[in-house]
Amino acid sequence: MFKNIFRKRDNDGFLTPKQIVEELDKYIVGQKNAKKAVAIALRNRWRRQKLPEEMREEVAPKNIVMIGPTGVGKTEIARRLAKLVNAPFVKVEATKFTEVGYVGRDVESMIRDLMEISINMVKEEKIEEVKQKARELAYDRVADFLVPETSKKAPSFENLFDVFLPQQQKREEPDGREISKERDRYRKLVKEGKLDEEEIEIPVAVESTPNIGVIGLGPGMGADAGNIQDLLSSIFPKPKKLRKMKIKEALKYLEQEEAQKLIDMDEVIKEAINRVENHGIVFIDEIDKVAAKGGGKGPDVSREGVQRDLLPIVEGSKVPTKYGLIKTDHVLFIAAGAFHIAKPSDLLPELQGRFPIRVELKPLTKDDFIRILTEPKNALTKQYVELLMTEGVEVKFTTDGIEEIARMAEEANTKAENIGARRLHTVLERLLEDVSFNASDMTGEKIVIDRGYVIEKLGNIIEDEDLTRYIL
Repeated sequence: MFKNIFRKRDNDGFLTPKQIVEELDKYIVGQKNAKKAVAIALRNRWRRQKLPEEMREEVAPKNIVMIGPTGVGKTEIARRLAKLVNAPFVKVEATKFTEVGYVGRDVESMIRDLMEISINMVKEEKIEEVKQKARELAYDRVADFLVPETSKKAPSFENLFDVFLPQQQKREEPDGREISKERDRYRKLVKEGKLDEEEIEIPVAVESTPNIGVIGLGPGMGADAGNIQDLLSSIFPKPKKLRKMKIKEALKYLEQEEAQKLIDMDEVIKEAINRVENHGIVFIDEIDKVAAKGGGKGPDVSREGVQRDLLPIVEGSKVPTKYGLIKTDHVLFIAAGAFHIAKPSDLLPELQGRFPIRVELKPLTKDDFIRILTEPKNALTKQYVELLMTEGVEVKFTTDGIEEIARMAEEANTKAENIGARRLHTVLERLLEDVSFNASDMTGEKIVIDRGYVIEKLGNIIEDEDLTRYIL
């Protein structure tokens, strides 16, 4: 199981906390404390699996609260962490559960969503394993459609007249060997791609919802609603209708269909449940928005209600899903919030106790912005260079240009709301707006983004505080 979840590094076994931080550094600038905390939490999950079974059940995950303003990397750290170890991951907004109708059992929807994500992950892996076999079966299916059994053909007028002809005058139908030989010939042509552009008619499943009237499923039905929908799907299977498509498209469709038949869904569900229960990560954003600060009246009641609904799931309970009961005892919960108004101590004491690790993320400075624009694998400057290169426009960012972009982003965050690294998206989009718009007419041109270019495009906006607020 661990070979699927924790990727090996060199000869040192599984990812160590240092290696986890190194991987996160490729995409996220700074925030060493937060990276260190999640790296330890992840390594502890691997350590737990090495323990004897009785001890393993007793070791609870050390859930984490990340404290820091928006746009400093809280969500990205959690998302990259999950991707790094191929673990099921879901992000939810705590404020969602304060909306009308989102109370009580609906808080459990985060676990149901996590389970769906896990099912899809495992299915994709299993489909990849049988991909080659499914492809071969798809070739067979296409050959069958191209050379059908003569006896299965719809009767034509010619066939009907055959009934009245003497036996010796009836047309001789090809025997099984001839049909098989013809199919082999067509199968080879299909496999070699020589018939890719030819059209074929195949049966395709059609999405449809049975018209059975309105069922009164309330907002708290959750898993029950999903189970009823599945039951209806089994009673009313998807109808199929013939559809014409090119053979290369038909192959893709039939390959997916054959792959679905080859995988064992019971095995998929079993493995998906195991991944959720032992490796699942739930990221609860805006946890500070449900921290009760008043005397228990008005909206504070709703906020406290959400906390009380979260508590049993974070503590460890069994959540009903259409795949069975899911235990949340060892799911890792990472909560995050700016905590500008509320404090972590404003959360219910019981909930605080379930998030023993607290890490503070620092606001981003000009130097951080420079690093964000240049260091990560997915740096914004690299993205814009590649995007515009598709139009034949070469864009080059100079060092002083990047420094000016960083300075303006920091200044815009100071004058307006501090939205962290997201400000870079706004600044760069505004900076390259004209180039992006006219790129199709600028093929072969080279654009140098230096300090002068940045000041020319954004200088007036930054100098005017009102413009900064509305435009950047």
